Amino acid sequence: MIPVEHILLLSAALFSIGVLGVMLRRNVIVIFMSIELMLNAVNLSFVTFSRGMDSMTGVIFIFFIIVVAAAEAVVGLSIILSIFRTRKTLNIDEFNILKW
Repeated sequence: MIPVEHILLLSAALFSIGVLGVMLRRNVIVIFMSIELMLNAVNLSFVTFSRGMDSMTGVIFIFFIIVVAAAEAVVGLSIILSIFRTRKTLNIDEFNILKW
């Protein structure tokens, strides 16, 4: 059996990689994938804590997080696609649609 500390360290590493991806990258698709990676790292933490405490509460939270992530993926990708059709770029620095 894998110790809880190792799984939590893996979750923290995945979350850190996701944060670095959001902060350092300029491509919208990579930023979107980094956000999904952070959500999956949180899911891994919930699974670890629910297994460590012998409770199903973490698994129920994971179910709702996966549902929200699926809805976010659909809405986010459609917004990215519509912006790409008008701007012809996926560089985050050139997205100034919401400015006056």
